[in-house]
Amino acid sequence: MPIRNLNKLFYPHSVAVIGASNREGDAGNMVMHNLLQGGFEGPIMPVSHDQQAVAGVLAYDSVQALPRVPDLAVLCTPPEDAAAIVLDLGGRGTGAVVLLAAGVAAHIRSTAWGEALATARRFGIRVLGPNCMGVMVPHIGLNASLSHVPAMTGSMAFVSQSSVMSMAVLDWARQRDIGFSHFVSVGEAADIDFGDALDFLGSDAMTRAILLYIEAVHQGRSFMSAGRGASRNKPVLVIKGGRVSEGQRLAQLRTGLATGADDVYDAAIRRAGMLRVFSFGELFAAVETLGRATPLRGDRLAVLANGYGVAIMAADTLVGKDGHLARLSPDTEQALTAALAGGFPGGNPVSLATDAPPEAYAEAARILLNAAEVDAVMVLHVPTAMASSTAAAEAVIRACKTSKGTVLTSWLGGESVAPARRRFAEAAIPTYDTPTQAIDAFMHMVRFRRNQEMLMETPVSMPEDFTVDTAAARRVVDEALAAAAGGAGTDTGQEGHPGAVLDETASDAVLRAYRIPTTGAHVAASPDEAVAIACQHGFPVDITLTGGPSSDDPSGAGRTIPANTPDAVSAAVKVLLGESRSRDPDGGDDAVLIKPLPLTHTTREVRLEITTDPVFGPVLVVGQGGPAADVLGDRAVTLPPLNSTLAWEVVRRTRIARALEVDRDGMPAGNLDALILTLVKLSQLLVDIPEIISLDINPLLVDDKGVFATETRIRLAPAWAHPERRLAIRPYPKELEETFRLRSGQDVLLRPIRPEDEPEHYEFLSKVSLEDIRFRFFGLVRRLPHTAMARLTQIDYDREMAFIATAPRADRQGTETLGVVRTITDPNNELAEYAILVRSDLKGQTLGWKLMEKMIAYCRSRGTRQIVGQVLRDNNRMLRLVESLGFTARPIPGEDVMEVVLQL
Repeated sequence: MPIRNLNKLFYPHSVAVIGASNREGDAGNMVMHNLLQGGFEGPIMPVSHDQQAVAGVLAYDSVQALPRVPDLAVLCTPPEDAAAIVLDLGGRGTGAVVLLAAGVAAHIRSTAWGEALATARRFGIRVLGPNCMGVMVPHIGLNASLSHVPAMTGSMAFVSQSSVMSMAVLDWARQRDIGFSHFVSVGEAADIDFGDALDFLGSDAMTRAILLYIEAVHQGRSFMSAGRGASRNKPVLVIKGGRVSEGQRLAQLRTGLATGADDVYDAAIRRAGMLRVFSFGELFAAVETLGRATPLRGDRLAVLANGYGVAIMAADTLVGKDGHLARLSPDTEQALTAALAGGFPGGNPVSLATDAPPEAYAEAARILLNAAEVDAVMVLHVPTAMASSTAAAEAVIRACKTSKGTVLTSWLGGESVAPARRRFAEAAIPTYDTPTQAIDAFMHMVRFRRNQEMLMETPVSMPEDFTVDTAAARRVVDEALAAAAGGAGTDTGQEGHPGAVLDETASDAVLRAYRIPTTGAHVAASPDEAVAIACQHGFPVDITLTGGPSSDDPSGAGRTIPANTPDAVSAAVKVLLGESRSRDPDGGDDAVLIKPLPLTHTTREVRLEITTDPVFGPVLVVGQGGPAADVLGDRAVTLPPLNSTLAWEVVRRTRIARALEVDRDGMPAGNLDALILTLVKLSQLLVDIPEIISLDINPLLVDDKGVFATETRIRLAPAWAHPERRLAIRPYPKELEETFRLRSGQDVLLRPIRPEDEPEHYEFLSKVSLEDIRFRFFGLVRRLPHTAMARLTQIDYDREMAFIATAPRADRQGTETLGVVRTITDPNNELAEYAILVRSDLKGQTLGWKLMEKMIAYCRSRGTRQIVGQVLRDNNRMLRLVESLGFTARPIPGEDVMEVVLQL
């Protein structure tokens, strides 16, 4: 989302209060009081029709009378006056307004705010609200809000949809001496929403972490892009209100927005690298932990305590929350035995004597912190009369100073351990009142690390190559929608348009076009024919009418009957055909579908679904399958598009994955590679065929050899005008691929970069000369760390672009990267900064020129206004290239760098 003029909201130099008042309890009175008490150093200009001064400050009778243009205006007027005021402010050049209102009829607010917002858009004015509490930026003294208490100064930004929740958080935080860099109430978020706030605060130097309270999101894609960008720079933590249906209904009534499913929000937050928490206590504890603790290198925890009871409770809590106790190596156990003079029985948790001296804490903590198999150490202490709690804390602090690693502490008790807790706070070591709080904090770190790794992971190679026949699937879909539009098989689709439900045969055809194995459906017109088919393909079989199964068919016409013998097949066919004819003597089904089920004692049942969420669009769902799938509630959600790494991540979160991973009761492990590949194929199907609004494979049979789809139901609706926008994450833009011939005659493929390109990118850099490396990175960099390379190869196609040139290797074993050009565009889409690098042995092949030309055309198609870059002054080849493409070059004073600019 654009961040244009958000600096006028968050860092204004002057503020006007429209509707300022001396009347106690008026919004205009509260805002003036807060601004004056906050210590804002810029001009505060009240506007009032009937008062010469407000709170002792000279008032002006109109916007036109203001002595200077206000950067920020706070409207404390009735909604029906807002449009005219915004028109006046726009004429003066104001950059941002805050719309405060309450207690006004909804229909009046809606009309009045709509006119004000339309006027604001004409002038590029950014609007916070309407119906919000306002904004506070404590470190510049800005309190343009209706808050009853000011926010204290800190380094966390808080952004909330609820004014009431904002006020509660302020009270809660103030009692605990927690401060904020920014405190923002977005209200109805008609203009400035969570995406805008994340974009701005993600790069704000005064903000160390961002906290969000969300009830509903306006635009799923902008929220995902902004969240991903911000979470690469700093922790972003989210509380989502409306986790259950009753809460979702209230949130929808309050915000007027479709709230979407809670597990879809959970998937979106995780995919964007943010961390979800479920209470404000948990929220601020997580921020403190992430801010103070050394980042984790893994998820294996060692517990050190002066007593078995507290240690066992901590271990139980950890495992109950899916945490992992570190398995101590023989070397570590031997070192602990020697250090503790035989008082160590072995294993983890490590239990010290109740009266253990400080030296025992220090030595045990040092050994565990230095152990390769331990990623974090939790030290617990129960106060006793025989040992000093403060001395034990100081010993742990000394161990932390001499060893690298993550340490969390919990000194149980009250007054007697308060000095020890203060020592930990002074040493910036996280400490908690109870072991449960400490375990929760550790699991926050684990989840945050996993979410960040999802942003940085390089996908593994696919277990098999696959090609798809999109044209075949497209024919099936088009024929079904055409028939529905003609009146046959109609269903309710998007925006009331006719839709369609594919029958079993058509559904199987779509899956087979994407190389997803199916059991196949065979039509039989009589019991004898059905028996012959079943005997040919094997038992058991499922039998249904040719109209296909339908879970929402109240007549029961779509029910499925399983059969294991010829007699059972014959009987089932007679029952189904008889029921059909009794319901509709003239138009009932006169045939059945026979579906063989390749069930063996090694088969597990999985359910794969595609559903469409009102906020985040299409999502993929994985869980245990079979008749009781809905009752079992084994369900994990993810957002497309998927690669193999992301597919494995969602499978790993299901209970059925555990059954598939291990040999059990004589059953070999299921073929997880085949299941993961099937998910990737469904993701690609979803990208390629936007008419699919839902798909349900239940069950997908999985054994040690592979997978088979049995019953499949696909629902269609006409595609949107811009179908790619329905996805919350922009998929790989295959339409931007093209072939180019070098001067040598070699054909190369120019295409957008993909996460899978990371290994080839390392090899590419190794074939670039040191001089060209210096020209690109302004220094000698031979090998980038994984985190840096992941940022280069795993891009958000909505905000960045990188085109690479690839060609087959000389031995035909895969491809190699020959060159790359990339741009990062600001959120306003005004300026794109470029960088380019071509393999040194390919100079003079016009590859650099072609890559630049392709990027310029791409930026122009997006409406970007200019492309800029920095070039070392002695990089003459690059300066000649960009000048030939229309760039202008100018020196940067005091540096050996030229800035080059192309106006588009």
